[in-house]
Amino acid sequence: MSSPEPAGPALHVPVLLERVTELLAPALEADGAVLVDCTLGLAGHSLALLSAHPGLRLVGLDRDPDARAEAGARIAAAGFSDRATLVPAVFDELPDVLADLGIAEVQGVLFDLGVSSLQLDRPTRGFSYSTDAPLDMRMDPSGPRTAADVVNTYSRGELTRVLKVYGEERFAGRIASAIERERAREPFTGTARLAELVRDAIPAATRRTGGHPAKRTFQALRIEVNDELGVLDRALPAAIEALAVGGRVVVISFHSLEDRIVKQTLAAEAVDRTPHGMPVPMPEHAPVLRLVTRGGEAPGEAEVARNPR
Repeated sequence: MSSPEPAGPALHVPVLLERVTELLAPALEADGAVLVDCTLGLAGHSLALLSAHPGLRLVGLDRDPDARAEAGARIAAAGFSDRATLVPAVFDELPDVLADLGIAEVQGVLFDLGVSSLQLDRPTRGFSYSTDAPLDMRMDPSGPRTAADVVNTYSRGELTRVLKVYGEERFAGRIASAIERERAREPFTGTARLAELVRDAIPAATRRTGGHPAKRTFQALRIEVNDELGVLDRALPAAIEALAVGGRVVVISFHSLEDRIVKQTLAAEAVDRTPHGMPVPMPEHAPVLRLVTRGGEAPGEAEVARNPR
């Protein structure tokens, strides 16, 4: 049965497309190169890379069946289906996916983290606080835990931790107390009621700055429901392990929690681990990676204007 929801905007603008293409290009030029797009989404980056590299093979991972269906349709329309394999998987399952496909090493790995345009644009998925919808937030609709489960069953202390750590919400305790009080009266089922509660729980002076008052709470719940940081923490080392010599990994992150994990993991693999006091570097302790960029890179003003989301 087809989804009753609109497909969303016809135009999907991938983030940092030119820079991602530029960074991955040297690793993907040879025929038979394999790119793993760990967060396939609407396949914007993958389509550009398949077009730029006629000998490239794509392995696209996404836990969201709607995203895989839309990406598959776009890849087919571009004539690239024979070079693409789409897999229903979370990206920390990368080693098992490659083993099942008989792929020993890959030349490129791409992560475009966070929530996708498709998920934001379909209200019933519950990712957005701009319209009332079921309090869901699962990237995989068959997943075991929804945002409503978190809001209605976590203790006040657990909720405070989630909001403070994953949302970097300084009023986490106040919001958690308000949730505990209100859910005793009636369990939370929709996004609008939760967004309104968060607005009311935050001091009025704070509500006037920094965007929608509920954005940090919704981010925190989404990360908890989908174990986003745990998945990333497991997936990055697996991606590095899968890289062939000369391969490249590129990561797009959208908030400081992701950014910290990425930078720490990549930096740790780019240092020599020869024990202190040894007269010469030891090959078995040599750096695994060489950092192509130093620190993070942000989109320019023109791209932000063109793609404000």
